Amino acid sequence: MANVAPSAAVDELTASSESPLRQTVIETDLAPGARQLERGIVATWWYTAGGTITFMAMIVMMWVLMTRQADAVTAAPAVIGVGGCVWIAATLPLLFSYRHRGDDAPSHRWWRVGVALTVSIAYGVSAGLTAQSVLLAAAPAAAAATLLHWSQGVRSKVVALITLGLILTTWVDTTQRYGDVGSSWWVPAVLTISLPLMITSSLWWWDVLVTLDRARLAEGRLAATQERLRVATDVHDLQGHYLQVIALHLELVDRLLPGDPVAAKEQVRVARASVNDATQGTRELAAAIRALPVADEIENARDLLLAAGLEVAVNIEPEARAEAPVCLGPVVRETTTNVLRHGGGKSVNLLLARRADGWRYEMRNDMLPQTANARVPERVGTGLSGMQRRVAEAGGTVEVVQGDGEFAVVVSVPAEPGGSERGSAA
Repeated sequence: MANVAPSAAVDELTASSESPLRQTVIETDLAPGARQLERGIVATWWYTAGGTITFMAMIVMMWVLMTRQADAVTAAPAVIGVGGCVWIAATLPLLFSYRHRGDDAPSHRWWRVGVALTVSIAYGVSAGLTAQSVLLAAAPAAAAATLLHWSQGVRSKVVALITLGLILTTWVDTTQRYGDVGSSWWVPAVLTISLPLMITSSLWWWDVLVTLDRARLAEGRLAATQERLRVATDVHDLQGHYLQVIALHLELVDRLLPGDPVAAKEQVRVARASVNDATQGTRELAAAIRALPVADEIENARDLLLAAGLEVAVNIEPEARAEAPVCLGPVVRETTTNVLRHGGGKSVNLLLARRADGWRYEMRNDMLPQTANARVPERVGTGLSGMQRRVAEAGGTVEVVQGDGEFAVVVSVPAEPGGSERGSAA
């Protein structure tokens, strides 16, 4: 039974509901802030895609109006307008598959690329011949080529070549066909030339947003990984030392037992003492992790809440940073867990301050409209009762305030040393 004791202590360390290790592995997907951030990213994509489609449709409409004004072939406006709708529809799969592209793999299936390029070339040739414009003939294929998944260095070169080609085709149109049309022709011409640049800038903005979102997620995972690594290293160093000592003593027992049972028994006693030391050391390690300074606990809570997509404001008074009682540490972790699992809204305010009668900790979280009318017990879960019990043992009070679109937990702890010691022991 003595050999089981260190494992039981390790289980106590990693399974404790108050351990920072346990706190850091909370899935931020449960946080309303993370869901709101995800919705914001999706909305940004729809703005990007909608702006690109609108710009393409605007170019088609401008060419339709220009051909009508220029008294071109009667069928030109219909060919350009109807064909433009088909062209935009054919390029939509390229635009939307760009959102789910991989960093190293192509984002488009070859059949999508083939269909988009075929339709773009066919539309360009038919519209260009009908309107007698080389620029209009080249523009659809140029736009489709811009939507392909190019690497960062290649994309800029491709867009530069495409833009240069459109400028040359504009010069051809100017000298051969539209030199005497007037200023109205320059509006669709300039829009058509700027189409590749507009598409590229929109996709670049989306790439920047995706990169920032990945960095945010990576930061949250890195924080959890670093905490796990730190705890694992401490446990490894502690357990590895004692287990090695115990193994040596047991090996010595095996050698001494046939000839000197008394000495073998003494080695068994020493090994048992090492087991007890390992158990006590593991418990002290767990207590040390749980007894982080309250200011550090709040800083950790801020990092977790930021990684979950919430806006966090922290106010720690200088005196509170150095002298706040450790009994507030579990309270900080519990309120942070409550916000991540049950909270709502977009922002969290954390306060740690010194008062005349003791210490004051506040957590204020704005609420979503659908949760504003929820009852307090349903919102905070079962952790509130445990937090109230722990604070009560330290001689303090817990006040839960819900109303005016805000949920707040206010904890007051007396300044007497006895209260802090009781909180630390709890």
